[in-house]
Amino acid sequence: MNIKLIVVGKNAEKYLTEALDIYLKRLVHYVNFEMIVLPDVKNAKTLSVAELKDKEAELILKQTAKADKVVLLDEKGKEYSSVEFSKYLEKQMNASVRTLAFVVGGAFGFSERVYAQATEKLSISKMTFSHQMIRLLFVEQLYRGFTILKGEPYHNE
Repeated sequence: MNIKLIVVGKNAEKYLTEALDIYLKRLVHYVNFEMIVLPDVKNAKTLSVAELKDKEAELILKQTAKADKVVLLDEKGKEYSSVEFSKYLEKQMNASVRTLAFVVGGAFGFSERVYAQATEKLSISKMTFSHQMIRLLFVEQLYRGFTILKGEPYHNE
């Protein structure tokens, strides 16, 4: 199985980038993983929220194939414990999902076009985090999920 994380905009915080790099290096031992960083929309401040979300949608949808299982990281999505998330990953592998594409939207979320393309929604927390922090939180949970599946001692329960 391939996993890709599609994110909108560059990460401006060095400390988040450094932490993210640690988990990206760890993930390669478990899964074929790719993080696709989409450029910020040009002249975003002159656009309405709807226009901005529509332009971001164009960029996001170009990175997903029809065969991809698209999962939006969305505040209204399903919440999992770490163990439940590892079982979710295992279920996707057992179902022979070829590419699992997780998507982190911009500051205002997703357009209806992106919601229409998605298979499901997943929530990291009921709390709100910046879309830049979600990258780190998600990649750490992805790594944690694979260590749980392998029975490695990273996760304590």
